[in-house]
Amino acid sequence: MGFVIQWLRSFVFTIQMYVMLAVIGFGLMPFALVSRTWVYRTIHTYIWWVRWTASWMINLKFEVRGTPPTDEVIVGAKHHSFLDVLMIAGAVPKPKFIMKSSLRYVPVIAQYAKLTGTVAVERGKRSQAIKHMMAEISRGDAPRGQLMIYPQGTRVAPGAYKPYKIGTYVLYSELGQACVPVAANVGLFWGKYGIYKEAGTAIIEFLDPIEPGLDSDPFMEKLEETIEFHSNKLMKEAGFDVDPQDNEH
Repeated sequence: MGFVIQWLRSFVFTIQMYVMLAVIGFGLMPFALVSRTWVYRTIHTYIWWVRWTASWMINLKFEVRGTPPTDEVIVGAKHHSFLDVLMIAGAVPKPKFIMKSSLRYVPVIAQYAKLTGTVAVERGKRSQAIKHMMAEISRGDAPRGQLMIYPQGTRVAPGAYKPYKIGTYVLYSELGQACVPVAANVGLFWGKYGIYKEAGTAIIEFLDPIEPGLDSDPFMEKLEETIEFHSNKLMKEAGFDVDPQDNEH
């Protein structure tokens, strides 16, 4: 019975979450179109709404550990579900993303992605997207902010392993910016697919930045080890038994 009740709560929460995405996103868009300050204010307002409704509708709490960056950096994060996107974007002042190209056709998300300078990447064409972004930066067309990228390239279930891709290093090398790793346990509560959301405390943790200057192999090794170690630590803290075999590579 407890599962059924939580599922029904999750269903109502999910419906209102997407309804409010349209209400807040379209309602504040006239302001966002004339002021980039309102772009970020709208994004943070929506994320606050999701966090607030989740806290009492499905008993899901949120915790941000570490120090979210405020300067222009790359944020390389663990990606479990839509929730880590929301939590990271809500923690930094000027979020922008490397996102999959299909999201360009999603109402509200597409409009605000464009306004923040988010880069859409087609499967198999990541290098082209990065070159396009670098050209915008060199022309001064790209908004400044915290550029979020998911080094594994997709959502990965808790405890599963997927190789880290070189795109994060390309950005790190070309931009000459620090990369801030972010660990997460959010997939334990808010999965990749489905309606059901578990009660508990979803955590993201901003870790020590990797300063510019590393070569490819040392950078990728440090990024992966940092994110995986701390994500596993957060999941163990929440009671999830991480099988070392799941992380062999």
